[in-house]
Amino acid sequence: MTRPSTPPILSELRSPTSPATQVAALRALKNEVVGHEQRKEKWVGLGVVSPLTRILNTHKGGGKRRHREVNGALDHVDRAQASTDEEARMQAIIIVGSLANGGPAYIPPLSAGSVIPPLLSALCPTESPPQLVLAALRSLNTLADSLCLSCSDADTSEGSLLKELYTEHNLAGLSQILEQTSVTLITQQQICLAAALITKTCKEESQRKILASSGVLDALATRLASFIVATRGPTSALDPQDDINIADISVATTRSRLSSILHAIATIISNSKLRTTRFACASAFGSVFPRSETDPYSWRAPYSRLSKRHPSNNNHENSLPPLPSSQFRDGLAQTLNFPPLGAHGGWGSKQRPSRGFSSALEITPTEVFSGSEEDETPLITWLIHVIRAESDVTRLMASWVLTLLYRAGLANRRREAGLALLLVPLLVRMLASDYQLPMDTPPSYDNSVLHRPEWLIMEHAPTVLAMLVVDSIELQRAAVDAGAIKRLSQLLKQSFDPLPSALASSMWNPTPRLPNGVDSATSSSVSRLGVTGFSPEAYHVLQMRESVLSALASMATFKDEYRKAIIDNGVVPFVIHSLKPHTKEFANVFYDTSATGEKSGAMGNPTPVLLAACGTARALSRSVSTLRTSLVDAGLAVPLYTLLKNSDIEVQVAATAVVCNLVLEFSPMREAIIEAGILKVLCEHAHSLNTKLRLNSVWALKHLVHTASNALKMKCLEELGPGWLKQIICHEAEGLGFSLGHRSGERESSGGTPIAMGTPNAAGEQVDLLNAVEEESTGSSEAGDEEDDEAVHMVDSIGALSKSDTNHRKRVFSANCKSAAHQNATGAESDLEAAAQARMDDILVQEQGLNFIRNLICGQDATEMIDYIFRELGQDKLFEILASKLRPKVVDAFSRDRRSAGNGVKHIPPQQEILTSVCYILVHLAAGSPRHRQLLISQTELLKLVVPLFSHHSAEVRTCCAWIVINLTYTDNQSDKVHCKTRAYELRKLGVYEKLEELESDPELDVRERTNTAIHQMKELLR
Repeated sequence: MTRPSTPPILSELRSPTSPATQVAALRALKNEVVGHEQRKEKWVGLGVVSPLTRILNTHKGGGKRRHREVNGALDHVDRAQASTDEEARMQAIIIVGSLANGGPAYIPPLSAGSVIPPLLSALCPTESPPQLVLAALRSLNTLADSLCLSCSDADTSEGSLLKELYTEHNLAGLSQILEQTSVTLITQQQICLAAALITKTCKEESQRKILASSGVLDALATRLASFIVATRGPTSALDPQDDINIADISVATTRSRLSSILHAIATIISNSKLRTTRFACASAFGSVFPRSETDPYSWRAPYSRLSKRHPSNNNHENSLPPLPSSQFRDGLAQTLNFPPLGAHGGWGSKQRPSRGFSSALEITPTEVFSGSEEDETPLITWLIHVIRAESDVTRLMASWVLTLLYRAGLANRRREAGLALLLVPLLVRMLASDYQLPMDTPPSYDNSVLHRPEWLIMEHAPTVLAMLVVDSIELQRAAVDAGAIKRLSQLLKQSFDPLPSALASSMWNPTPRLPNGVDSATSSSVSRLGVTGFSPEAYHVLQMRESVLSALASMATFKDEYRKAIIDNGVVPFVIHSLKPHTKEFANVFYDTSATGEKSGAMGNPTPVLLAACGTARALSRSVSTLRTSLVDAGLAVPLYTLLKNSDIEVQVAATAVVCNLVLEFSPMREAIIEAGILKVLCEHAHSLNTKLRLNSVWALKHLVHTASNALKMKCLEELGPGWLKQIICHEAEGLGFSLGHRSGERESSGGTPIAMGTPNAAGEQVDLLNAVEEESTGSSEAGDEEDDEAVHMVDSIGALSKSDTNHRKRVFSANCKSAAHQNATGAESDLEAAAQARMDDILVQEQGLNFIRNLICGQDATEMIDYIFRELGQDKLFEILASKLRPKVVDAFSRDRRSAGNGVKHIPPQQEILTSVCYILVHLAAGSPRHRQLLISQTELLKLVVPLFSHHSAEVRTCCAWIVINLTYTDNQSDKVHCKTRAYELRKLGVYEKLEELESDPELDVRERTNTAIHQMKELLR
């Protein structure tokens, strides 16, 4: 076959006769490819990418040349040559952008042709003309759009956009663009497109970190400060004696776009309290938010105004409407003679602020603010002002940033009522399928089809709502009252509607294609197109589906009535469809299948949708009634079992989390999935190198063996391996790094953690997030009683589902913090964060490993299982492990903490969760046969470690201690009475009786009742 001759345009580009003819050829090529998909394929196949790369690389020392040109150092010929070269680069950049607009198929040849590095080098505003910088930003944004539509994972190969962009040099160019102070239109367009490029490409935690450390986040904070300056009134002028100069911050104009800046900021600070705090403490905000020396609590203006106390100089705070006080609502439900439950500051309890309130609760007008009350960042009030004043995307992005600040603990806890009244209804309103944008909305400088305002709202509004309400009962109530569940359900169903058949030509195909007339044997990577990817419409549908599923999961974390409302809206079948992964057997994911009666999307979902669907299924499965009816009828077990073997480790982690609820005793799916081989799969996952998968698997196995037959329990331990079980329990991970990074009960999930576990709920109580059951049984040796208690507490003991922080926040913020000092402090914490999270995960695995042993030795025929555990683990070894878990850890304090005691030794107390698990094991051992009681009472050193726990601050630990005494002094029959008296005398010698007498006045009723029983039994034996 005769090879086609090279077109004259391509010949000119490869071997230009003159700069002018090269520019003419580029213009002709631009006119050829713009708007013509077939011609784009043809030119790429002919090899046009390589000449374009050569032209883009002709830029040499532009900054110095422009400087000399400004000073008249260039003669007429040089100036003309420079102008021609810049015009050639401009045309080449436009052509690259047009090719990239063809979709994900053009990403591989452009990356292979090394087009991206010269595009990024053109971003420096001091070296490139403004028009060239703007054209480069537009082309890079088009490349980023096509990369989002790609079905494959993020491309980080050599020469790819993500690989090249996230380097110190190229991010410095982005920072320079964002730091520009000019108010000209072209500059504002550059700033908007630079922010848009960040939002489209920043997907991984490593990318967020480098954006924060390279100065991009600080530059965005400065840009945001320019909008704050623009909204300041004349009465809020700066104090002339302020030590920070506001002249360095330009004032935003009508040409500026606030939404793009807020979107980029939210993208960077997501999933990190450190980055969020660093952003809030940026020096730019110190200049635009002055603090009055006479009014240190000026942020409390709405409440202060009601009480006629501190007059505020904060215009934004004063503009907020006065909210109903707690006196009005609480007066209907209680009187002074009956204070609210939990108000009594009892013995051994820690004072912690309550997050609960009835509705729309605010500070009473007569409440006095103490000097120790925590402050909040003034950004909170300004963002609320923006949310109420703006509309469409700007309102949404301001809500996103406000939610991140709130979840990071930078908002005062009393703001929750304001958010319930002012923010939640606005977010729910955006969920309407017929939501209309205001006619006067200013146009965006980013013309990307993926960033249509209506699409952004549908994709992000459910996510913001989910983050806001996930661990707050009152915010969930406000959302439900506003109709969130109904609107979310409609959106989820809408995401499964068939797409128009006209979109089929641009749908995904797993096979790369070549342009017509190109031989695959001789073509190179720069002339070979990649996979087609998703269409923009399909991508939007998947993004919206993921977001809606996350929002539905956040609504079902606490109240069973909300779960029932979700199910009554008919979403369960769609959740089940969302659990089906995409497979390459289907050449077209979102092809119009209306002819066959199938919904679009029923053929499969990408990984993010699978993760969100698993979260929704896990939340709904926490309801006993739901688990026994709707989820069973919909067939949840089948797709979930498939996901357990998915190739993506994150999908396995999320699916295993759902299994934790499906293997509970009252689950009708329990027997079916056991017969399907779930035990072997969970044991394999328990040996995984991934800590999250290992944790969830052990958690599920703990539930599986509870109330199971002894044969199944023995099979489970055999499959796991006794040696492996001892290894994970004995692994010493709770070292100094963990102690410094986190305190017990203050856990922060990392960005890669799909589910936070063991965190406090909205009432400040410790709950198991993967466990549908709150394990706070009274420690009875009767397994049936324990399970009944767990079932009762199932509905309202569920914690947060999100990756973000819980309500038990460290509210440490000072509006006067200095940026340099803050960066030093957060730098030290940042080095510790990853190691601390890894140690926390190890602690959680240890806790569940101990709980696994606890469930093995409870229930009927527990005596047989206790003997089996002693044989498999070793009797002495088991008691040694339990004793080691009760001892404080001794570490060398001088290695990392110079402020410790003079002896250089630091004692770290055991984690409360570990103590509770160990105590429950001792309770069940003491509930065994008389022989097991005698064996336990002989462990003097172990019992000496238990005695101090009678004074532990946790009521559950104190209750367990009382149960140990009850079981050790219980008389099975007359033949055991002599040994029982001996055990009572041994306990008295250890000082247990005196400890019990102290517990007689314990503020917790359950502790007092168990204590009275233990004292009565000991008195009977000791007299």
